[in-house]
Amino acid sequence: MTLWLSRAFSITKTNPNYIIPLNDQCKRSHIATMSDSDFETIRKLQAERNAASAGKKGSKTFDPSNQRTDVSTKASLTESFDTSLYDRDGSDKFAGYNTSIAVADGDDDEMEEADNSRRLVGQYTASREQMNEFAHGNGVEEEDILLGREKSARISDRETDYQKRRYDRVLTPTRADAFAANRQAGAAAEDGESYRDVMARRELEREEARVKKAIEEKIANGETTHHAATLIKEGSGSPGDKENKEAGSTEAVASGRKRKQRWDVGADSTSMAPPPVEEKVKRSRWDQTPAVGGAAVDETPRRRSRWDQAPAATPIGNQGLATPMHPSQMPVMPTAFGTDISSRNAPLSDEELDMMLPSEGYKILEPPPGYAPIRTIAQKIMATPAPAAGYGGFMMQDPESGRQLQKQLPTEIPGVGDLMFFKAEDMAYFGKLTDGSDENSMSVEELKERKIMRLLLKVKNGTPSMRKTALRQLTDNAKQFGAGPLFNQILPLLMEKTLEDQERHLLVKVIDRILYKLDELVRPYVHKILVVIEPLLIDQDYYARVEGREIISNLSKAAGLAHMISTMRPDIDHVDEYVRNTTARAFAVVASALGIPALLPFLRAVCRSKKSWQARHTGVKIVQQIPILMGCAILPHLKGLVDCIGGNLNDDQTKVRTVTSLAIAALAEAANPYGIESFDDILNPLWTGARKQRGKGLAGFLKAVGYIIPLMDEEYANYYTGQIMEILLREFSSPDEEMKKVVLKVVSQCAGTDGVTAGYLKENVLDEFFKSFWVRRMALDKRNYRQVVETTVDLGQKVGVGEIVERIVNNLKDESEAYRKMTVETIEKVIASLGAADIGERLEERLIDGILHSFQEQSVEDIVMLNGFGTVVNALGTRCKPYLPQIVSTILWRLNNKSATVRQQAADLISRIAMVMKQCGEDALMGKLGVVLYEYLGEEYPEVLGSILGALRSIVTVVGINQMQPPIKDLLPRLTPILRNRHEKVQENTIDLVGRIADRGPESVNAREWMRICFELLDMLKAHKKGIRRAANNTFGFIAKAIGPQDVLATLLNNLRVQERQSRVCTAVAIGIVAETCAPFTVLPALMNEYRVPELNVQNGVLKSLSFLFEYIGEMAKDYVYAITPLLEDALIDRDQVHRQTAASVVKHVALGVVGLGCEDAMLHLLNLLYPNLFETSPHVIDRIVEAIEAIRMAVGPGLVLNYVWAGLFHPARKVRQPYWTLYNSAYVLSADSMIPYYPNMDDEKMDRPDLAIVI
Repeated sequence: MTLWLSRAFSITKTNPNYIIPLNDQCKRSHIATMSDSDFETIRKLQAERNAASAGKKGSKTFDPSNQRTDVSTKASLTESFDTSLYDRDGSDKFAGYNTSIAVADGDDDEMEEADNSRRLVGQYTASREQMNEFAHGNGVEEEDILLGREKSARISDRETDYQKRRYDRVLTPTRADAFAANRQAGAAAEDGESYRDVMARRELEREEARVKKAIEEKIANGETTHHAATLIKEGSGSPGDKENKEAGSTEAVASGRKRKQRWDVGADSTSMAPPPVEEKVKRSRWDQTPAVGGAAVDETPRRRSRWDQAPAATPIGNQGLATPMHPSQMPVMPTAFGTDISSRNAPLSDEELDMMLPSEGYKILEPPPGYAPIRTIAQKIMATPAPAAGYGGFMMQDPESGRQLQKQLPTEIPGVGDLMFFKAEDMAYFGKLTDGSDENSMSVEELKERKIMRLLLKVKNGTPSMRKTALRQLTDNAKQFGAGPLFNQILPLLMEKTLEDQERHLLVKVIDRILYKLDELVRPYVHKILVVIEPLLIDQDYYARVEGREIISNLSKAAGLAHMISTMRPDIDHVDEYVRNTTARAFAVVASALGIPALLPFLRAVCRSKKSWQARHTGVKIVQQIPILMGCAILPHLKGLVDCIGGNLNDDQTKVRTVTSLAIAALAEAANPYGIESFDDILNPLWTGARKQRGKGLAGFLKAVGYIIPLMDEEYANYYTGQIMEILLREFSSPDEEMKKVVLKVVSQCAGTDGVTAGYLKENVLDEFFKSFWVRRMALDKRNYRQVVETTVDLGQKVGVGEIVERIVNNLKDESEAYRKMTVETIEKVIASLGAADIGERLEERLIDGILHSFQEQSVEDIVMLNGFGTVVNALGTRCKPYLPQIVSTILWRLNNKSATVRQQAADLISRIAMVMKQCGEDALMGKLGVVLYEYLGEEYPEVLGSILGALRSIVTVVGINQMQPPIKDLLPRLTPILRNRHEKVQENTIDLVGRIADRGPESVNAREWMRICFELLDMLKAHKKGIRRAANNTFGFIAKAIGPQDVLATLLNNLRVQERQSRVCTAVAIGIVAETCAPFTVLPALMNEYRVPELNVQNGVLKSLSFLFEYIGEMAKDYVYAITPLLEDALIDRDQVHRQTAASVVKHVALGVVGLGCEDAMLHLLNLLYPNLFETSPHVIDRIVEAIEAIRMAVGPGLVLNYVWAGLFHPARKVRQPYWTLYNSAYVLSADSMIPYYPNMDDEKMDRPDLAIVI
């Protein structure tokens, strides 16, 4: 009975939905009368029956403990009772599984690194480069448009892994100057590393690299053997074990105790050992733990090897540091990435506790003896001393930490002033300026160092004016500061990883300036400078590369060729390929600066080096970089350069052979189309090598052949093309991307050679070329897509348009849109270059049909399709007449498309084909298009509206004003409100259309409408785009011609009163154009009258208008010179500088217009007014005055003007002499022949030549 009750209760507890029926008395009484044994028998029978039934049904979830089957198909996420209070009776379905994921407690380390189970199917995936390309594009077509906003200004953020290897190089010790004056006497023996020391160090580095490589190869091949102890009997007096016995143990033992062997002792018990005896023990360098630099040593100091010390951190900031340390050498503190709460959980100080807690009722207890607070691992890590530069990585900002960080950075540097910014990284280099030391107690060297620091900080972080002054001071005092103190502070700054573009540019400018001053004093620091500057030669930024070349060029001129060679020679066979690459580029710059002939003997020796293949490789790379840098300037030295590297085509190293072929290709490319004689000696090994090579080596040889063939005569070019074409045809099917590029380029070059005939290409090349390269996959290959199109166009230049179009016209209906686009682009380029005369009637039909299909099936509207369609239609000309209805119907259908880009492309196509429609006489179709476009002038998208206006302009241009549908009188009023649209494309096309109408049919619109347009055009004069302003100015001229200048001129003169300078200048230009269009006499009276307005802007605007007016009318100015002279006289003596500057500009244009027309008296009068302004301080005013005097010199002759010049040429004041010499030099350059008659006569009898005097 007890069993039943517990069973019933457990069921009820387990399943709350199960309720015992209380009114079922018969069952209760029956059960109650059953004995326990009967109940147990029944329960067992039920369990057997249920189990058998579940087995027949195939149930896998039957639980024998509760006799239930989980028939639910849903996964239960929670239990039906609280398992933390009650135990599960049945089996736990989560047994054997982890029910939680460990967070930050180290359990994740137990997970296996990889799945080691055997896979039956091979796993294939794309390479990392391909995945990156699909994700981010190749940086040209698919670059994220929002990426530019997030790009950091830091240089290191955009550098590749290869470029970041520059941080692996260190600033080497100062080199000894072998060419110094005291070097010969031996007095400078200790002033730096000698050439011998550097070469010895390089040899050691090469040996280390060789040993490391050998060890890695052994590990890769599984040949490594773990060191096993050699069993030696104890007590054997083997002499060979004496050294191990002496050096094996690091602790001294008593002589009476038996010495233990170090190989067979697991752990020495210190409790049994007697106290150590103080005696000096010989030690081996292999059994010492690397010592931390700066730790105290108890034993007697002894000579240490550099191998038994771990690299120690250099003191930071200004603590015992001569040269500023690079922040990368500082101990790096792990970053918490926003999860660190140690600042909130830090121990509270007594003062903080006093503020937080009441002073009464609490007692401060002493901690119990032996108490140690529990510190987590994270807290221990955070307790590591932080670097001086502050926290690295990402850190969530909160107000308190922000205030603390601001307190760490100085707001003002003593002796520097207010900087634009001061970064945390700058503390590592300029920390000394903030320590508040007393400069009165410092030595001269320390004061000099701080002075340089302040100037560099001003240059790097200062305002423009501050930077300019500091740069000048650094340049002027470079020799006083000395090369050492300067470069020891500048060069570490340039190695900083957080350096930005602007900062690098400024620091490089400092180096450039001080190089001129230091000259030969820079020699000991040449290698340090090269370590910093050479990475600029491989920078992505073109201007950075130019800066690097300029620095190295100036450095080589200052240090001399011999010192540059002795400095860079050890890096030629450096173990690091990065160093060799940058050194080769630097040597090419040295060759361009000091001349190739000076470097040729050295290059010849390096390229023939037998000691190191790296040296040969670098020497050939130098020769490769020289033509890339100098171009055709290598022609005089081509023979010598080719002889240097010719023998390396048969080198035993593949890399050397490859770079040699690439160098020959570069030389041939630079020498094109000359210099084939210089390559005679290497033709045979080049062709022989091309037949022997495979892979990348073959690509280099083919590239060299491809650049040499165009240099040959026709018969030789034809022969060698035939020879090389066998290899090219074989490599058409090569899967290597680099090989494809080279093959396509060589085919293109061979096809462009005169000796190669069209018949040869048709028979031997075209079939294989189109079979191998004109496939769908190539259209998706961004690397080779462009090259395939260009090669096809080059082949078309030789074999004709028909041959190319015939082979690819079917691709216009291909399923792949990229393939269709590639085909259209090729057809467009071929037809644009060669025309469509070679295309037959049947091919013409297929071409139009295919290009229409491609145009209609675009998923993304592309300019390539538009250009292709327009080019084909214009090339076919009148042959398009049968197809125009279909083309127009396509355009009309697309003009009604819901997509804005489709409508825009359709309108642009009308602009392209309007001329052809006129040639075919389809005026009715054009009228229909004009009406449709007129109806679409309410377009809401500005890009589409601009294209519609452009199409209308094209139709107006070809149809004419009279035949235009809709009529101009209806069209122009619709254009007036569109002029208010601020979109540049809409503005430009609207003004062009209005100007076209004003030029060709102004009478169709009344004058009031034209005046409305004039007022709208005034706002166009403020447009940012120059084309819009120019079109508006021209339109003013057309409108003035149509309705007369009076009304237009009144509008323009009122606009001279506005505040915006650009609007006033454009108004002045428009007035000049109106004067040119309607004759100057219609404009000048009103203009001169406007000058009487006592307002500065108006008067300046009038003078600017006169300047443009006389510039436009040219020789017509002679009729108005005397009328305008009083106005110019007033302007030239005005107190306002701008007045005099603008008036001088007017004088210049007037003088240039009246040369030789008899207005010399007026010009001399203006010259007298101009001359006192020669000593103005404003450079703009001086330039205009000098230009005006030079123009008057053209009008009156140099003799009269030079009479003014002679008086000041030899004035004692330099500021007086300078403008006079400027005038004389200008006259000497531009009018030297006219000056001869005005030179004074020489009364010397020896030089007297009467016959010459008669001629003169």
